[in-house]
Amino acid sequence: MIKKFYGYYHSPIGIVEIICSEDALLSAMFVDEEKATNETNFILEETVMQLDEYFKGIRKTFDLKISLEGTVFQKKVWKELLTIHYGEILSYKELAIKIGNRKAVRAVGNANGKNNISIVVPCHRVIGTNGSLTGYAGGLERKNWLLEHEKKYK
Repeated sequence: MIKKFYGYYHSPIGIVEIICSEDALLSAMFVDEEKATNETNFILEETVMQLDEYFKGIRKTFDLKISLEGTVFQKKVWKELLTIHYGEILSYKELAIKIGNRKAVRAVGNANGKNNISIVVPCHRVIGTNGSLTGYAGGLERKNWLLEHEKKYK
């Protein structure tokens, strides 16, 4: 069993719980409240610093070792999310086409919803085909805020 390190970042749109192993970011998700934390490590401190730079409009790409745990299909979707540039958006349909399965729009949406590394793996940059904001584990208000934030600093 791997040792996990927990920490929190207080963003302008809520608390982000960060979970790291000794060498990779495992999770970054919005939560309602903090839990008890244990000791810190370099990955945790680096994640907090890079999130802070992102929210200040300074950082446009993350330079963190991440560990994506999921099915082969989910990992394929999440890796494709990493190619969506800061301030850009893509529809679920376009994402399905990019991974080579134009009929997998719903499956892409489901994989997007299971992404545990919010912001760093930018699932907030995926929108409905008609341009609507749909599905974001952190809530649509946060998704909208993140997209507007990126437009402002692009």
